[in-house]
Amino acid sequence: MDGFISTYIWPAAVMVAQSLLVLVGLLLFVAYILYADRKIWAAVQLRRGPNVVGPWGLFQSFADLLKFVFKEPVIPSGANKGVFLLAPLLAVTLALTTWAVVPVNAGWVIADINVGILFVFAISSLEVYAIIMGGWASNSKYPFLGALRSAAQMISYELSMGFVIVAVLLCVGSLNLTDIVMAQVDGVGTRIGLPSSALDWHWFALFPLFIIFFISALAETNRPPFDLPEAESELVAGFMVEYGSTPYMMFMLGEYTAIVLMCALTTILFLGGWLPPLDVWFLNWVPGIIWFVLKVCMVFFMFAMVKAFVPRYRYDQLMRLGWKVFLPISLGMLVIVAFFLKLTGLAP
Repeated sequence: MDGFISTYIWPAAVMVAQSLLVLVGLLLFVAYILYADRKIWAAVQLRRGPNVVGPWGLFQSFADLLKFVFKEPVIPSGANKGVFLLAPLLAVTLALTTWAVVPVNAGWVIADINVGILFVFAISSLEVYAIIMGGWASNSKYPFLGALRSAAQMISYELSMGFVIVAVLLCVGSLNLTDIVMAQVDGVGTRIGLPSSALDWHWFALFPLFIIFFISALAETNRPPFDLPEAESELVAGFMVEYGSTPYMMFMLGEYTAIVLMCALTTILFLGGWLPPLDVWFLNWVPGIIWFVLKVCMVFFMFAMVKAFVPRYRYDQLMRLGWKVFLPISLGMLVIVAFFLKLTGLAP
């Protein structure tokens, strides 16, 4: 009996506790990321933004949560009610599931699997189904058009993101997210001398891929200027137009969780994860989780500022950028990275 408990029950209990801790922390972080998004946009427009609920408006996200929860859900009479309600649940579940393999510090991960980056990419790719389900089940032409737009957009930019990730994986030689971060341990001095890691040159060699990944992440999460699936000026709010109250809130929660995930992936792949910017003794004293959160917030600030100064694309421009610009560049950079690694013998 003791062996059964130590082998099966105790590990399962620990995993459940870790999952709840990550879930609560992530939801609180998403609440304040949403608050930060509104405050940054307000500052750009020279207004105050949320400032009533709590000190400096810090409890505004929780007030919005209560508002959504207590509103009456309205389902269109012609909608497929089962699929209509399943779509937002699927969206938020998939967005939260990917965080099971994301390391926020050394050893701080629920499942440190060897194919972590494939798990994240596979689960995040499934999120398009939630949008298609919501648009189709609404039984209305505007949500359906928004769902089709989103499907085409997400598939288009997943290709370029995939090639960028493959280029980074060639430098590391591992699909494990922790290994990707630890491959960036070497400092500036090591990069000047003989490199001991293929990612020693990643700051300048992979910078074009960083730009492609960042812009593709904007399109993947329907952020401006690529918010065509939700274009209220064209599609009356797109695939979510028939949703309200809690189902609408779940769609938005899934979207912002996916945004934070893309910020975390950018941090892990290109910015060193929880590692300090420089290998200096006083920077090494700062806990890794602090560096990780600061880098994620910095990337999200870049996400928020793009919304302020880049106008929305037309849909044909969006597709042309993905297929005729990003896809050839990312594929070409992948070939260059592979050739360089083979030529210099730095391949892991």
